[in-house]
Formats: sequence, structure tokens, C-alpha cells
Amino acid sequence: MSQGVRRAGAGQGAAAAVQLLVTLSFLRSVVEAQVTGVLDDCLCDIDSIDNFNTYKIFPKIKKLQERDYFRYYKVNLKRPCPFWAEDGHCSIKDCHVEPCPEYLKMANSTKELEDCEQANKLGAINSTLSNQSKEAFIDWARYDDSRDHFCELDDERSPAAQYVDLLLNPERYTGYKGTSAWRVWNSIYEENCFKPRSVYRPLNPLAPSRGRFFLCLCLEKRVFYKLISGLHASINLHLCANYLLEETWGKPSWGPNIKEFKRRFDPVETKGEGPRRLKNLYFLYLIELRALSKVAPYFERSIVDLYTGNAEEDADTKTLLLNIFQDTKSFPMHFDEKSMFAGDKKGAKSLKEEFRLHFKNISRIMDCVGCDKCRLWGKLQTQGLGTALKILFSEKEIQKLPENSPSKGFQLTRQEIVALLNAFGRLSTSIRDLQNFKVLLQHSR
Repeated sequence: MSQGVRRAGAGQGAAAAVQLLVTLSFLRSVVEAQVTGVLDDCLCDIDSIDNFNTYKIFPKIKKLQERDYFRYYKVNLKRPCPFWAEDGHCSIKDCHVEPCPEYLKMANSTKELEDCEQANKLGAINSTLSNQSKEAFIDWARYDDSRDHFCELDDERSPAAQYVDLLLNPERYTGYKGTSAWRVWNSIYEENCFKPRSVYRPLNPLAPSRGRFFLCLCLEKRVFYKLISGLHASINLHLCANYLLEETWGKPSWGPNIKEFKRRFDPVETKGEGPRRLKNLYFLYLIELRALSKVAPYFERSIVDLYTGNAEEDADTKTLLLNIFQDTKSFPMHFDEKSMFAGDKKGAKSLKEEFRLHFKNISRIMDCVGCDKCRLWGKLQTQGLGTALKILFSEKEIQKLPENSPSKGFQLTRQEIVALLNAFGRLSTSIRDLQNFKVLLQHSR
């Protein structure tokens, strides 16, 4: 090869490298520029949330999620989808994800078949429980029901309901995707989110919407949409941050996937929607943070314990939880929930009930998710958000709680408590993951 050719090739390679660096630098700067500043509908800036979450909330909530009271969640993963006929689940034990169609096997479509079998494996629930844990669960069944639910609660007495160890079943990429996953989110956005009738959201929830329609909606309906969008963004961030990078000798390697992050949140690839989704994540964080600060008096009473049968650990767990509540109270820029449903009493009551029913319907849609692990975390985070809304709309009842006797006006079940704290823990992790992606993009330069 002549020196001229080599110099030309080197020049082209250098030019390509420079272009790549410029692109990465542009992506980082655009993401940082658009996911900053003050959030809409509240007086809080993103940088303050980042610092508060990193230094006060995240280390403690992560530790709390490891405690026995909060690591076990009772859930029914076998409830049928109430809205459409299920496509059926694969017959592999403990899988229950989208089946591998027979035509794939017959056509020998290797890539699609491998994707489906990977989803079967990654979507399976690890149901391992010790005999000691099983015996303890019988004792845990003493907590009573609550009223005014924002979620469709699983019947904890149903034979199909089971305790799941959340630490053994982390939320991460499972390979569950395609039309089945899109149908779930499309049903949530298209049929259950408040929006003008003239606005159509495409089947693919990752596709950009047709312009901004928030100005057409009242505060309550804007809030509802942002909560659902924020939850969707949080779930997508978890999948991007815990992606199956490779699998050698049967041992998977998990980690952040920048390409997947760009596909879901890059302002260029999403036509400006990505940063808006991430801002909705912060808004959802604020809503659940506010709920925790409001519900603190419920847990500060001596009659409330976090029972697992280990008195010393139970006391430590409650101390840690109360410490987290103190931190939530110290946050200076809370969302003001009193601005919601503040119109005439009749209209406000009607809107609040419509708000509750829409959200309850979304919680039922989670039974249509085809991957067990995705269904588990979808149901938990939906119930956690529903519990947060229940708290925000029960301020008067919480203020009237008796110190040394059970309350008839406001109660939380064990299932609701576990969902509430784990759901907030997922949001805290999402914000931490977003900071990590910003650093990765910066290092890529």
C-alpha cells in the first residue's frame, strides 16, 4: 500500500473519530441542557433534586430495601388480563412470558427464536424462599385492609398470591418487547390518560407525540399524564442501566447500555420527547417524596411496628424509616398538592374520583404484561404510586390519627407499605442511574 493511500485512510479515520467525538459531546451537552432548570407545575429545580437524592435519600433507601420487611412483596402474578385475550404463555416452568411461536421454529428464524428464548429465561421469577421465611409469612398476615384504594389490590388470601424476594428478582432487561409490550403502554396512554380527544398517541410509546397538548389540560390532568410518563421513563431507565451486555459460559454480564439510553431519551432520536420524559421522572419523584413527608405521622406512632418477628431488627428498620421521613420533611421545595382539586367542591370531587378510577384502571392493565418479572415490578410500582396518591388525598385523616389505637379513618396494609417504599426506591435509583449515564457520556468524549 502506498504512503499516499495510507495517509488518506488515516485522514478518513481521524475525521470519523473527530465526528464521533463531536456527536457524543453534542449529545451530552444537549441532554444536560434540556434536563435542567425548574420543573413545570412546581417551584423546584432539577439540580436540587439530584443533590438531595444523591447525598440524603439514595444511600438510606437502598439500605432500607435490603431489610426483611421491605424485601418480600406478596403478589398474584396469575391474575388474567381483564381487557383482552392473552396470547398465552410459554410452557417453561416459572417463565410466563410471550411464547415462542411455532412458525419461528419451523422457519428456523434463528435471531427471533433466540430473542424469544432469551426473554423466557430472563423474565422468569426466582421463587426461592427458605422454610424459615415461609413460616414467618404466616405470621405476617395479621395486617388489615384499607379503603379508598387508588389501585386494584391483589387478594392477599388468594392461593395464587405468593411472596417474592425482590432482591432475588431485580428489575432489569428481560427481552420483553415488541407488540405485546407496546399494547400495554398504548392502552395506558391512549385509553386511560387525560388528553384532548383530537390528540392521538401512536402505538409505539417511544415515538414522539404530535406536539404539546398540556396547555389544553387543567393542572390535575397534566399531573396525571406526567405521573404515568414519569413511571414509564423510570422503568425504561432501569432497563438501560441493567442491560444484558453479554453472556459467556452461562454467566450473564449486566451493565449500562448507552445505545439503548440514546434510543429512548436522546433529544435528536426522540425528536425532543426524551428530555421531557426525564423531567416527568423528576416530577414523579417529587410527588412520592411529598407523600412520604405527609405520611410520617402515621409511622411515628408507637402502635405502628414493622413486624417480621425479629424485635431487634424490626426496631432498627423503623428507626431507619423514620430517619428517611425526617430527610423528606427537610426538603425545601415540595410539590403543593393543595393546588389540586381546589375548584368548586362538586367539580373537584368529581374530578378526584375520575382521577382515582383512571389510575385504578391502569393498575389492572399491569395484569396484561406478558413477562412475570416485568409484571412484578409493574404491579409494585403502580401500587406504590397509588398508595402515594392515597396519602396525598388523605391529609385530614392522617392529622386525626390516634396515638395509641388503630385508626378507622386511614390505614396502610403491609403490601401498600412495601410497595410505597420500594417504588420510591426505584425512582431514587433511576435518578442516580441518570447521573451515571451523564458521566458515561462525558467519558465517551
